[in-house]
Amino acid sequence: MAGVALLGAIALAGFIVAIYAAWLFHDLPDASELADYRPPTATRVYGGDGTLIGEFSDERRIYVTYDQIPQPVIHAFLAAEDKKFFEHGGIDVSGLGRAMLKNVFNFVSGRRLEGGSTITQQVAKNVLLTNESTIGRKLKEAILSSRLEATLTKEQILELYLNEIFLGYRSYGVASAAYNYFGKSLNQLTPDQAAFLAALPKGPNNYHPKRHPGAAKGRRDWVLGEMAQAGWLSQADMLAAQARPLAANDAPQRAQYRDADFFVEEARRQAMANKDIGEHLNAGGFYMRTTLDPSLQTAARDALMTGLENYDRRHGWRGAWGETDFEDGWQAAALRRQSPPERRAWRAAAVTAASGGSVQIVTARDGDTGSLLSADVAWSNAGRRPLKRGDLIFVEPRGGQFALKQVPAVNGALVAIEPQSGRVLAMVGGYSYALSSFNRATQAKRQPGSAFKPFVYATALEGEYTPASIVLDAPISFAGGPNGQRWTPENYSREYYGPQTLRRGLELSRNVMTVRLAQAVGMRRIVDQSEKMGIPGLSPNLSVSLGAGEVTPLQLTAAYSAFVNGGRRVQPYLIDYIQDRNGETVWRADRRNCRDCSRAFSGQASPRLDARGTQVIDPITAYQISSMLEGVVQRGTAASARGLGRWVGGKTGTTNEYRSAWFVGFTTDIVVGVFIGFDDNRSLGSGEAGASAAVPVFTQFMQQALKERPARPFVRPRNAIFRTVNGVEEAFRPGTERQREEQAPVDPALPAGPQTYNDIIRRELEGERAPAPTAPPASAPPPPQPQRPPAEDLNGLY
Repeated sequence: MAGVALLGAIALAGFIVAIYAAWLFHDLPDASELADYRPPTATRVYGGDGTLIGEFSDERRIYVTYDQIPQPVIHAFLAAEDKKFFEHGGIDVSGLGRAMLKNVFNFVSGRRLEGGSTITQQVAKNVLLTNESTIGRKLKEAILSSRLEATLTKEQILELYLNEIFLGYRSYGVASAAYNYFGKSLNQLTPDQAAFLAALPKGPNNYHPKRHPGAAKGRRDWVLGEMAQAGWLSQADMLAAQARPLAANDAPQRAQYRDADFFVEEARRQAMANKDIGEHLNAGGFYMRTTLDPSLQTAARDALMTGLENYDRRHGWRGAWGETDFEDGWQAAALRRQSPPERRAWRAAAVTAASGGSVQIVTARDGDTGSLLSADVAWSNAGRRPLKRGDLIFVEPRGGQFALKQVPAVNGALVAIEPQSGRVLAMVGGYSYALSSFNRATQAKRQPGSAFKPFVYATALEGEYTPASIVLDAPISFAGGPNGQRWTPENYSREYYGPQTLRRGLELSRNVMTVRLAQAVGMRRIVDQSEKMGIPGLSPNLSVSLGAGEVTPLQLTAAYSAFVNGGRRVQPYLIDYIQDRNGETVWRADRRNCRDCSRAFSGQASPRLDARGTQVIDPITAYQISSMLEGVVQRGTAASARGLGRWVGGKTGTTNEYRSAWFVGFTTDIVVGVFIGFDDNRSLGSGEAGASAAVPVFTQFMQQALKERPARPFVRPRNAIFRTVNGVEEAFRPGTERQREEQAPVDPALPAGPQTYNDIIRRELEGERAPAPTAPPASAPPPPQPQRPPAEDLNGLY
């Protein structure tokens, strides 16, 4: 009877084992899938010159093939994880036995079970299984390991392992870890650095080089010893490597180039919007080549930050950002306040003494002491809250002393575009991406003020007007203003110059002339023309002629490109092309066809591609506006940029109550838009117009840009007729040059004589009746011109 029971128990146990084995096999994934497996890989983003500027990833990984991995790296991981990898069939029986014996004690004591796993088993677990610590998972791991060994070569298995494994510091795979920990590629690693990476699979957090330096070095040195024992490292080299300190980066290594955060994020947003790329962007391992020019991007960031800091300094010291009582630990608390990462020389500091014209400080990180510059002490004393002991501030070393620094409350944007192609060469969307990631270059719609006027004048020139046509600069009002009142646009100076040419009206940014011109041309035509040039969504109201519509800096800058691109509108873009992990191009910005590009060109002319963009204005109109805007720099409201030389044009813009300041300037090869304003749209302050707030930023940037791209004459249209008018060479469409002496209708109620013009207007504004107009003598001199460029006209909107 007992024997029957025993046989029954054995049969039952066998049945259970068979059922369990069937379940294991049924639930196992297919190991053959790994033959084509590629783990998630970061998309890497490069500038136009090949500089790495960023990456997008869920798992920060750089995939490398087996033949790209140096032998010292391979030996380090084999020494640490699986010395007999090239000898066993997927399972190291002796190693597994030792681990199982140890796990008996781990199980009794409630500790986590250890693996004793080979590299093949780790690949099976990491790629095909879960991370649970159960007997069932270990059995599945063993079965899959055998299948893997039958499906893949040893080199393929090792390649998967070294690319898949997590090594801390946001690093997946050895190539990413080498870059994040040491800022190196794999072939640049020294034996001790390779050994440290091989020490990490057991527990990256346990061997963190900064939090646990002793444990990290000890584990590294153990790996070096294992390498020597296996014959992969000589005794002398082992001792030399163990003697080296463990010097790793403080944090995961970012791209060396760090000035393009706004640009990189905008490129990411655009790539995510692509239906074929977006969902795979963070794991597809794409190669993204962008339009960025790193040297111009750095110049753009520095110019905008400097301009915003200069504006901020003009408006006074606002006070310390914190206080301390110098209790123990005050330094750590002070360092938690983030300074702009782009200003790498700034330091958090505390005021230790302040009296009269002297302020002493101590830095929080290094404990350096010194005094503030006397000019900065005077600046702080004139501010809202003069400095006192215990104030926390930012300082910058300056010639043995320290300069007082303040993060501006104002913000802005700068965009630089290549007008012939639309390539965005530089983009800065604010003072600091770390402090505010809102991209004012692409996401902030603001009124452009007088920077919109060139589109009014371009529409007029597309009709019957020429640069020499005359429009009256005199008061005008319209019904339909706010609260039933009449709308009366005004010139900034409230002075009026009488009949003026279109050129002088644009150079001096005359508001009333612009409104008269817009009324004559028709706002519907102006709005339609602006939309063709890239500024959509405007209303056909006369106030829009003075910049009352809304536009982003990128839109406005791109629209100006047509003025130096022969009248062709180009679409601005940030991404040149994207390739997949196999090197196949999956998206390209330039979609032009070149039927002859594949043939040989020995001794023959190279093929000519069609010009990019759409013709939106006549080439002669484009040249006329470029020439007139060059006059804005040479004789008009942007005269502070005159030092950049000839063939530099642009237009200032300032909105009502000085809420926004603009300047869009250009040469033949580059168009640059600058916007300055508060995020809440409050006033910048009296006198903070485009000429004073935005033009200096443009000028600083262009001083760098023109070193590589010297200004060249604007391209003269082939069929234009050139005549000299008032000492300036003007371009005319054929037939219109004979009309240059004619003028648009002049209000007959006002005299054209310049000598009493403003007096008459002033009397009219005061309610006096003007005397009857008299015709000026034939030899009457031209209307008086201001002796210096006036301040930028506001748009006069109330």
